Amino acid sequence: MAALLDSELNEYRPLLTPVQKESILNVIKSFVGPANKISIEQYNKEIDEAVARVEAGELYTQEEVERMSKEW
Repeated sequence: MAALLDSELNEYRPLLTPVQKESILNVIKSFVGPANKISIEQYNKEIDEAVARVEAGELYTQEEVERMSKEW
């Protein structure tokens, strides 16, 4: 299956403009790049911080979000 996908990608690559190629490359990098990887410790810290904010009342209700979105 991987070989078939590689072959199909290679068929389309020459048809792309440089701008399109750059865009696709950025998408690929977003999937596999190190910027998306964090340690389990960092992940747990971020979760704990988010829970603390919610428990402290630092949140928006659905109605507030809907009202704010109308101002965008």
